[in-house]
Amino acid sequence: QVQLVESGGGSVPPGGSLTLSCVVSGHTFSEVCVGWFRQAPGKEREGVATINVDNYVKYTDSVKGRFTISKDNSKNTLYLQMNSLKPEDTAMYYCAAAVGNPPSYARVTQYPYWGQGTQVTVSS
Repeated sequence: QVQLVESGGGSVPPGGSLTLSCVVSGHTFSEVCVGWFRQAPGKEREGVATINVDNYVKYTDSVKGRFTISKDNSKNTLYLQMNSLKPEDTAMYYCAAAVGNPPSYARVTQYPYWGQGTQVTVSS
């Protein structure tokens, strides 16, 4: 059973930065596709950034150039560096995992394992 624990959320003003971390256990980290998703109040959960088993990275358009996803296999940890944060980035952020590469990296339904979430609030 894959388990994920996020940390690093918080409240920052527009233009600020945050780094989220997600520690993954229960499976060989290099063999799982991992990603960050977010859900704002009243909206559906959406994919933010994913990195697959082959280290192929994919971002949703709204965060390109501002967010960077990375992972450290030696620490079983996934990261999301978020810069130039905007109020519309406010959401609960979740990390998710799937063993192997799912057919569609951005689809919520492709990931069976989820963390508990960490809140990111961007407000002046």
